[in-house]
Amino acid sequence: MTNLVEVEDFTRHSEEKRTSAFQREVQTYLERYPETQHVDILLNDLNGVFRGKRIPVASLAKLEKGCYFPASVFAMDILGNTVEAAGLGQSMGEPDNICLPVADTLVPSATDPHHLAQILLTMRNQDGTPFDVEPRNVLNHLWQRLRNRGLFPVVAVELEFYLVDKIRDAEGFIQPPCTPGSDDRNMQSQVYSVDNLDHFSAVLSEIDELARLQGIPADGALAEASPGQFEINLHHTRNVLSACDHAIQLKRLVRQVAEKHGMTATFMAKPYEEYAGSGMHVHISMLDAADHNALASDDGSDSPLLKRALAGMIDLMPASMALLAPNVNAYRRFLPESFVPLQASWGHNNRTVALRIPCGDVENHRVEYRVAGADANPYLVMAAILAGILHGLDNQLPLPHPVTGNGHEADGNPLPIRQSDALLAFEESHALRKLLGDRFGFVWYRCKHHEMMHFERLITATEIDWMLKNA
Repeated sequence: MTNLVEVEDFTRHSEEKRTSAFQREVQTYLERYPETQHVDILLNDLNGVFRGKRIPVASLAKLEKGCYFPASVFAMDILGNTVEAAGLGQSMGEPDNICLPVADTLVPSATDPHHLAQILLTMRNQDGTPFDVEPRNVLNHLWQRLRNRGLFPVVAVELEFYLVDKIRDAEGFIQPPCTPGSDDRNMQSQVYSVDNLDHFSAVLSEIDELARLQGIPADGALAEASPGQFEINLHHTRNVLSACDHAIQLKRLVRQVAEKHGMTATFMAKPYEEYAGSGMHVHISMLDAADHNALASDDGSDSPLLKRALAGMIDLMPASMALLAPNVNAYRRFLPESFVPLQASWGHNNRTVALRIPCGDVENHRVEYRVAGADANPYLVMAAILAGILHGLDNQLPLPHPVTGNGHEADGNPLPIRQSDALLAFEESHALRKLLGDRFGFVWYRCKHHEMMHFERLITATEIDWMLKNA
């Protein structure tokens, strides 16, 4: 039987190691940025919105012992209002939970790199265990379940966004920005246009420079299908949490840099009726304990494990839509012939399906998950993917035939393309809610249902135009 004193000594030693590691991180950072005056300490809520506060740099060292935020931070709607029906607010007495810094996330802020820093936090329960409603902790639980099976995901996130003029058009709608230094406003779609990159080189170059400064492993921007739309790809990594940390940090960085250049950057899923929506695509492969790609057979074909993973992701995809398309606007993306999947489907080298197997050799055999909007929370998108994989590994599920040709015209399991239908599918999916955690599922559903009901009570300008004189 293990001696209790030995356990206490081990625990104390582990805590000292964690503390000293944080102290070294702070010391190294301040040696590099000695003029730092303040630090933004940041929690990422259900919607992928940063919540936190700004502290003096002198208080940074104290952060190793943690700081306190209310649990209701994770029961907020998109506007930052606490949803009492989620059960984390006044009914519990608005309790505070301790929050600890996430290792290796102390970086310069894009707003003022020399004087302002930022660091991510993660919340714990009252007993010290990870707070099970925090999206980062939901993802970590699923990731560790795969790792315990000797399976190690390798992931990469791709993010699309628009740069938007701060000035609205004559009708009050948003519009693409003018080319900096001119009155030239590009209103045409020019996918892969190098000239568009030249026109916005100042803002894109600063995004690239600050991404390197923050340790975000990003490729340069790619001009996307619509005016003012760009895509940035993050590198593949075996650290699933870091992949999502970087994605959420990149979104904040892009917004901050755009603001400095007199523009607005938006990750809305569908900001324009007439232009393409913005998506978040996730690439995932899987290594076994010997670092072999478990998704590929020796001859490069789809492995049995890949087929089971595909079946699981497809089976849970309709219920996962509540996470992949978390806002009313997100469902505006799902239109025919828009390169956005409308069915839970898969295929090889086919951009019209939900799960694409891209071209590549054995080492790069992977899945591209193409459903989520850019407005989704990266941690929850990744959690939906890993949950689907685990679901497929644990159950004998039928795998539909791969789609060839236009996936929009193929038969398949249709995805819910209205938020009410997606939330109903989420609520009724015992399998998905069990994998994500019961309390998380309850809070997520309550918050999003509250948001949807609030939105549906609003009277829009379109209703007035259509009905005022015709009803």
